[in-house]
Amino acid sequence: MSNPATATPPTTSDRWSLESWFTAFGSPDYTTFKAALVSDVESLKTQAAALKSDTIEIARVINALESLSDRLGHLSAYLGCLSADDANDEAVKADEAWISTLEAESTKLMASLRSALAALTDDSFDVLLADPSLKNAGHAVKRMRHEGQHQMKSEMEALAADLNVNGLHAWGRLYDTLTGKMEFEMTFPDGHKEIVPMSRRRALMSEPDRKLREASFIDGQKPFNDHAVTLAAGLNGIAGTRLSLYGRRGLPHFLDTPLFDGAMSRKSLDAMLEAIHTHIDLPRRALRKAAKLQGTSALHYFDLEAPQIAAPAEKELTWDEACATVDQAFSAAYPKLGEYFREMLAQRWIEAQPRAGKRPGAFCTGSQLKHEERVYMTFHRTVHDMVTLAHEVGHAWHSCVLRPARSFAANYPMTLAETASNFGEMILLNGLMSDPAITEATKAYLLDQEMLRAHAYLINIPMRYEFEKAFYTERASGEVSVSRLSELMCEAQRQLYGDTLLEDGTDPMFWASKMHFFISGISFYNFPYVFGYLLSQALFARFKAEGPSFLPRYESFLSMTGSATCEEVVKQSLGEDITQPAFWATALKAIEPTLKAYEAVAAK
Repeated sequence: MSNPATATPPTTSDRWSLESWFTAFGSPDYTTFKAALVSDVESLKTQAAALKSDTIEIARVINALESLSDRLGHLSAYLGCLSADDANDEAVKADEAWISTLEAESTKLMASLRSALAALTDDSFDVLLADPSLKNAGHAVKRMRHEGQHQMKSEMEALAADLNVNGLHAWGRLYDTLTGKMEFEMTFPDGHKEIVPMSRRRALMSEPDRKLREASFIDGQKPFNDHAVTLAAGLNGIAGTRLSLYGRRGLPHFLDTPLFDGAMSRKSLDAMLEAIHTHIDLPRRALRKAAKLQGTSALHYFDLEAPQIAAPAEKELTWDEACATVDQAFSAAYPKLGEYFREMLAQRWIEAQPRAGKRPGAFCTGSQLKHEERVYMTFHRTVHDMVTLAHEVGHAWHSCVLRPARSFAANYPMTLAETASNFGEMILLNGLMSDPAITEATKAYLLDQEMLRAHAYLINIPMRYEFEKAFYTERASGEVSVSRLSELMCEAQRQLYGDTLLEDGTDPMFWASKMHFFISGISFYNFPYVFGYLLSQALFARFKAEGPSFLPRYESFLSMTGSATCEEVVKQSLGEDITQPAFWATALKAIEPTLKAYEAVAAK
């Protein structure tokens, strides 16, 4: 891999601009915004605490909260961008800690409002929903009332919000800071040593050179092993806090909250997982062929994200080439998406520059106050990174489609968010595969890439779910040790991967290196990805069958995602019942034609 510092600078900017949000961190417009926000949160908190059964006053507070949430979300997204961009900026970290305190005050406000909603009689609540000022906010208001019926007394919720600032969310901030600063000494296959930032490790483990992957895996484990006790304390702290709060709120199961957050039922989740476990041999077949291509009896964990069929000429992908390829695929299949992507590039809404100090991972965020989106990633010149770009732009397009909606109708759950991102990936990969100029070598490489995606969504992410479910079950009885966390991780990997992993091929420390387990604001950050992948398969199948005429329906689907449950959205847009394993089995089997083509290539 070439050194990014000496690579030819891209003509398309790989650095984002946040200046339309604030002139600069600490600038007068930033400090004025902060001061006004603090004052308004406190004022509205007082008003919410005084709410009784006056539906007109409750409606006024709901509308004021919507506006306030837009402003709070705007500032939170801005700080999140700055923090990811430079994990060493202590001033930004300090303001992230400060905004956690402000968000705690907002949580108290919300708790008071939910209590007032829960206390209304059914007739009074119907009167409230009929208020013209709450038009198109009914779904969000009903969810607030439901939460109010499953929360502690207001003063207890206020205490929990205060304690979470320095407990639950502090653990999450610690993880981000610690991993953002992590680096390790790596001995490369040629014998030279180099200090490598942890944000580069995943890219190294996607390299075609197996010795390079192995070295980055082994040497990159050291920081996680060195900090294992701290990381285990963080994971136990996050899970323990959640379990305590669930008990106090009368929630019988630790999945109740993530399912509510995902706007889906346990029946739908169980149906999806049943289909995956029943048909697990489909994605395993791809892994067996990958091992054959590699020349090993099975795979090691560090092989799982690596291409087994090299890109033609093994040419590195430049940022400009990646952007041009994504633009071409989007514009050919979905012109409005291509136009939006070009706008993102022109406005500098995408951060992709490889640089020390950046936090690992990728995300899409945005501001409903400014009606702008931002994508964060680190581009290491691989097709995998190009697919990540298409994935995150799919998220951004989802938010763009929802811009006309009021904020309470634009806050969609992660389950449906991941559908849009996967749809973006599929447009890119389908566009590449259908290019008439494609060579057999390139086609084989893309088939390999598609199977990498299928394995990730159908084996790796369900594995994370099984680990987390087992961990939460044990955490309910007390803290889980470092060694036990590693055992649970290996057990989950063996359960899902079966014989496709080598005997010594597990990654016991994956619980520590995977950021998603430490996101304090969201629990079970896993099954929504599987949901999104499989639902996107169903949507894309309709798109391929119906052609461009399907795209208005797709946009209608996106526009509904903040106003209905997953079951309702799919029923209305596709006429399908996601509580039945048969729906998920059909979506899962959609990968079989690609799998067979991959197997044919591997047999040559």
